[in-house]
Amino acid sequence: MGASTPAKPIEVRCPGCGEPTLYTQLNPYRPFCSARCKGVDLGAWAQESYRVEAPPSTENQDDTSS
Repeated sequence: MGASTPAKPIEVRCPGCGEPTLYTQLNPYRPFCSARCKGVDLGAWAQESYRVEAPPSTENQDDTSS
């Protein structure tokens, strides 16, 4: 029987800087290229820079008209 060849690592763009990086277990920062890019992204989350637009919900608002 033939020997199996190892899978080719997947190359992705770093979400931080856009540089190509390998998405493998050898890259502890995946999908980022470095600790710096991972830290910048974490900081953006902590500062609530990422937001999802949604219409206002009336479900939890108090009804003061009664």
